[in-house]
Amino acid sequence: MEQIRVLTADDLEKEGIEILKDAGFIVDEKGKIPVDDLLKIIDNYDAVIVRSATKIPAPVIEKGKRLKIIGRAGVGLDNIDVQAATSCGIVVMNAPEGNTLSAAEHTFALILSMVRHIPAACSSLKAGKWDRKQFMGTELFGKTLGIIGLGRIGRRVAGYAKAFGMNVLGYDPFVSEEEMQRIDVGLVTLEGICKQADIITLHLPLNKDTENILKEQHFSMMKDGVMIVNVARGGLFDEAVLEKFIRNKKVKAAALDVFCSEPPGCRALIELDNVIATPHLGASTKEAQINVARDICKQIVDALIHKTIKNAVNVPSIDKEVISRFKGYLDLAEKLGLFLAQMIDGIPEELSVEYAGEITNYDIAPLRVYLLKGFCERFQPATYVNAPLILKEKGVGFTEKRKISAEQFSNLITVEALIDGKTYSLAGTVVASEPRVVRIDGYPVEATPEGALLVCRNDDVPGIVGHIGTILGRKNVNIASMTMGRKIKGGPAITVLNLDQEIDNITINEIGKFPGIRSMRMVKI
Repeated sequence: MEQIRVLTADDLEKEGIEILKDAGFIVDEKGKIPVDDLLKIIDNYDAVIVRSATKIPAPVIEKGKRLKIIGRAGVGLDNIDVQAATSCGIVVMNAPEGNTLSAAEHTFALILSMVRHIPAACSSLKAGKWDRKQFMGTELFGKTLGIIGLGRIGRRVAGYAKAFGMNVLGYDPFVSEEEMQRIDVGLVTLEGICKQADIITLHLPLNKDTENILKEQHFSMMKDGVMIVNVARGGLFDEAVLEKFIRNKKVKAAALDVFCSEPPGCRALIELDNVIATPHLGASTKEAQINVARDICKQIVDALIHKTIKNAVNVPSIDKEVISRFKGYLDLAEKLGLFLAQMIDGIPEELSVEYAGEITNYDIAPLRVYLLKGFCERFQPATYVNAPLILKEKGVGFTEKRKISAEQFSNLITVEALIDGKTYSLAGTVVASEPRVVRIDGYPVEATPEGALLVCRNDDVPGIVGHIGTILGRKNVNIASMTMGRKIKGGPAITVLNLDQEIDNITINEIGKFPGIRSMRMVKI
């Protein structure tokens, strides 16, 4: 087996590099790499790790035929084409926890510096002046902090604000009212933040939904003398609009660590007296750099060796807890998808899945991607990342539903494909930690979805099994196990045989000549 190779573009702390090397990986440390140079070498690597400097655009991703993972040592992903990675079946993961404290602390450092005029006061004193009146500050106690984005960093900032006696309001469409109550943050709309907050701080990723989230009309509705802080990402508002509202004194001050382009091309905003600016230092502490390096390298080792995925942005996280919770059901879901795809001819119009039993108490997203990966693998190379996209590109409709009861089973996954007006279905469960197919088109069976399976549609009449066994014996093909299911005596039935090897079409046709055998398929799992 070829040794796993990892490229680290941008400097990565040695604590992370050691994790990769201890796992037996070959690590090439290159530092920041221009795109043109990256294009020449990317197809040599199984994984690449970047910080914020090196860009991974679509051409690089498409050239990386060997690439399985793109790791971001940090949070922001605007230097990685996530959509292109998804199309190519490449996992994109970040390390959002490692720099949480540093970013939150820097946010509050800027808030305190802004309300107490610390940078300007320091410069004035160093210039030989002693002008205390010019730098009259504002207390934080009793003021209202509006937080836009309540992820890890936003919540940490909320905690710091509470310690200063501030009132805290939050806006985040992905956080429930119950969760807001738990962290003691008032839930309001974006407009509510703008109208009520004395200080507004942003803690959002930059994407198509958040770009320019604070528009000119939002600035217009803010309190007179509001202060703005951004330690998240440039592009969450138009910098020219902020400059306008600072100049007309609607915004009293701003503290910025990030910019639309870095370093800033236009300096008009940061040169204003009431703007504090730092050069993207939110995660620039020794501790944060070590933490994110360790986190992303451990995640890559876990993904490539142990097949567990954590902090992926384009595929559900599948960590040890998920694997333990679902036990054999992830394997079952993938095998059901692969099995069903071989039971039909062509691309179905619809694919539907029903999850029943105790598994419905949990997020079923991991089961979904495993099933779709198995199904799509029949038609083209697929991964857990791009399988949903492949299904969509093939024009296949997809639906899911949950059912509390699984009848006589503790859990049951049923998948159906509609093609040319006919429905084909499989249902499976896990028995003693092993996947089992328990229904095929509604016929009860108990088949192990592993290896070579011969699936026969036949009449429930004497001689079928003997005929099949005779021909397979003559061909020196051993039957490992067999199951037969029928709905009524003497009616249609399904027979499934686990064979020790695949059989060719000549043998299948010979078996199929026997009266009572309607059709046969060879399924390979």
